[in-house]
Amino acid sequence: MERVFKRFGADEDDGKISSAELGEALRVLGSTAPDEIRRMIAELDADGDGYIDFQEFSAFCRANPGLMQDVAEVF
Repeated sequence: MERVFKRFGADEDDGKISSAELGEALRVLGSTAPDEIRRMIAELDADGDGYIDFQEFSAFCRANPGLMQDVAEVF
């Protein structure tokens, strides 16, 4: 899970995924719609800081194991 989190761009100093980093990762997966990126950030960003931290990412992974397995295979 941490490997996938870092591939989304969270290996930067802040340890969080920004909307720009999420957008880049989604382009790899074939999805680039800005509205989709904003929706995902809003859905996953539990503390409302505009970023996805590892705790928020982990909660999403636990709730969506099949999807995360597919994503892990791509990355």
